[in-house]
Amino acid sequence: MDLLLDSHVVLWWDAGDRRLNVDIRERIADPDNTVFVSAAMPWEIGIKLRKGKLTLYCEPEQLIERNGFLALPIDARHGALAGSLDWDHPDPFDRVLVAQALSENLVLVHADRAIRGYDGVGQLWAG
Repeated sequence: MDLLLDSHVVLWWDAGDRRLNVDIRERIADPDNTVFVSAAMPWEIGIKLRKGKLTLYCEPEQLIERNGFLALPIDARHGALAGSLDWDHPDPFDRVLVAQALSENLVLVHADRAIRGYDGVGQLWAG
């Protein structure tokens, strides 16, 4: 299975946070699954760091590499789809994640109620 992790899932995984449910921990750890993290993650975390809403002991992009995840760039297709989604949700990070999951046939792993309501994309609840 190909997974795309939302930012909070990456943070929970890296910290060993128990908010990440056992099923998701097993799926992320399963070597038969490929785990992607969007380029939106360091962007989103960088903004939160700058605003003082988050503290982190390393650079956001290092979370991808140190955990053996694959970085997923945001390309023009993703941007165009994110902007054209028929979804009344203004968060650009969530829109990009959904667009990437749709475009790349990935299962989006998250604990975000706003995304949960979006039909048409494969999802796993992480909380």
